[in-house]
Amino acid sequence: QVQVVESGGGLVQAGGSLRLSCAASGSFFSINAMNWYRQAPGKQRELVATITLGGLTNYEDSVKGRFTISRDNAKNTVYLQMNGLKPEDTAVYYCNLAIRLRQYSDITRSYWGQGTQVTVSS
Repeated sequence: QVQVVESGGGLVQAGGSLRLSCAASGSFFSINAMNWYRQAPGKQRELVATITLGGLTNYEDSVKGRFTISRDNAKNTVYLQMNGLKPEDTAVYYCNLAIRLRQYSDITRSYWGQGTQVTVSS
């Protein structure tokens, strides 16, 4: 069984910073891609940032240069450092992990965190 727990959201003024964390625990072999999504009220969930097992990263255009995704494989944890926050970054942020459950199978399963609210005031 795999558990995924997020932390680090909150209320911040525009221009401020927050760091989100997402940790996986339980029985599995490894974590491939680690992703952060967000969903603002009345909008669809969107992919914000991705980091591969090898450390390659990709960002949604509106967060490039402000957000940084990183991972600590020893801790099975992914982070999202958010600087220069804007009111339009207000959303519930979700981590999504592609977890390889068994060593001798390439099959991965997708796991979601519970979501953490980020609110940026103007």
